[in-house]
Amino acid sequence: MEERPRCEWARGDELIAYHDTEWGVPKRDTTALFELLVLEGAQAGLSWLTILKRRETYHQAFAGFDVQRVARFDDTDRERLLADPGIIRNRAKVDSAIQNARALLAMQDEGEDFSVFLWSFVGGEPIFNTTISDYHDLPAQTPESHAMSRALKQRGFSFVGPTICYAFMQAAGLVNDHTLPCFRHPYTP
Repeated sequence: MEERPRCEWARGDELIAYHDTEWGVPKRDTTALFELLVLEGAQAGLSWLTILKRRETYHQAFAGFDVQRVARFDDTDRERLLADPGIIRNRAKVDSAIQNARALLAMQDEGEDFSVFLWSFVGGEPIFNTTISDYHDLPAQTPESHAMSRALKQRGFSFVGPTICYAFMQAAGLVNDHTLPCFRHPYTP
C-alpha cells in the first residue's frame, strides 16, 4: 500500500485498509449501523484486529446483520453461534447481538428511526477532532457516548457502555477522530 501519513494505530494491511476506507466514514444505513454495534460489542476486551479478521464469519453467522432475521434467532441459533469458532463465542456477547436486534425492532415499531436516533447524539452531523496529534490522547468516552449509552440501555440494548459507544461512534463516522497529520484528517491539506 502507498505510504501516506496515517493514524498511528493503522498498522498492517487489514488495519490500513479499514482505516483508509471505513473508519470515520459516516454511516446512516440501519444494517451497517447494527453491524458495527454488534462488532464493537464483540470487540470489548479484545483488539479490533481480532474482530476485523472474523468480520466475514460474523457476517455469515449473523445473517448479513439483517436485523429482522437476527431478532428471530432462537435457542438453536444461539447454540449454533456459540459453537462457531469463527466468532467470539461469548454467551453474553452473542445474547447481546440478538437482544439488540429485538430492541432495534421495538424502536422501529414505536416509529423511531435507529439512524436518526443515533445521529441525534452529535446533532445530526459528525463531530470532527481538530487538534489531537497522538491517538493515545483520544478520549475513550465522551459526554455524547455516555448519553448514547444511557439512551440505548433504556431501550433494552446491552453491551453498549460509554466506551463501546464511543468506539462505535468513531467507526460509524459520528465522530471523526483521525489524528493530525493523517491524510484522512478532515483538515489535512
